[in-house]
Amino acid sequence: MNRELIKNFLNKRNIFAVVGASRDPEKYGYRVYKDLKEAGYEVYPVNPNTDKVLGDRCYPDLGDLPIKPDVVDVVVPPKVTEKIVKACKRLGITKVWMQPGSESETAIKFCDDNSIDVVHGVCVMIERRREEIA
Repeated sequence: MNRELIKNFLNKRNIFAVVGASRDPEKYGYRVYKDLKEAGYEVYPVNPNTDKVLGDRCYPDLGDLPIKPDVVDVVVPPKVTEKIVKACKRLGITKVWMQPGSESETAIKFCDDNSIDVVHGVCVMIERRREEIA
């Protein structure tokens, strides 16, 4: 994966949305949200099936967020990711991070075809720590 692209995504000025954020500490959606929040990012949880994550208001859809995020981090099944990238295009969001297991060739191709920068195959938590020590 392109190191400069990852570095650009992880810029602390970027606002993140974690689609698939969870209130279950065992789920990656919880861990990713918590990690970004504790690292000092402005981050919003998105999940239509819960109203709070770590005490923060959780939004049912990207379009419901009070601010447009710079980066959408998806922690959902590949079929859901394919819908999320279409929502990103509609909302003018140009950075998508597909957590391992959430990516699909269809979603990656959609991003490539629609000028959406995409990171996939690597975990945001691991890459964030790697950048911190670099």
